Amino acid sequence: MPSNVEIKAKVSDVAQFAQRAAQLSQSEGSIIRQHDTFFNCSSGRLKLRDLMDGSGQLIFYERPDTDGPKLSRYSISPTNDPQSLQAVLADALGVKGEVKKERRLFLIGQTRVHLDSVEGLGHYMELEVVMRPEQSVEEGQQVAEDLMQQLGVSPQSLVTGAYMDLLLKGHKET
Repeated sequence: MPSNVEIKAKVSDVAQFAQRAAQLSQSEGSIIRQHDTFFNCSSGRLKLRDLMDGSGQLIFYERPDTDGPKLSRYSISPTNDPQSLQAVLADALGVKGEVKKERRLFLIGQTRVHLDSVEGLGHYMELEVVMRPEQSVEEGQQVAEDLMQQLGVSPQSLVTGAYMDLLLKGHKET
């Protein structure tokens, strides 16, 4: 199963974060609109990501709910009919909740840097260090920590869990 090392944090100064990410990636990033539907499952998380263009991805992932760099293992299956797949999964498993966001994606080395505007939650950033087969988890964590520092992300702004978890716990946009 592929894996990455992830960090998620609240972003207080969106313009400053975007400027730093653009400088490091040497690009303005690309905008992606996503509607994620989370389904009930016995372990890990199962979500259907509707990319709002007729395509989507069914994603299963497991990762610990801790702040700081953490290993995430995932499986992804593409779909060209996210709406009908969503209906089938909703009938079979039940819907846990939904997350709607606009994501600005920057690529910095082996890391996907996301600047997310999440409906009902506000602005966050995620780092996903896409692990190479020969890399250790510690190496991936170091890449994430170094990039976190370059982007000006403070340890106090780190959050645990998925956006869905934050919404279910009643976190609000600030």
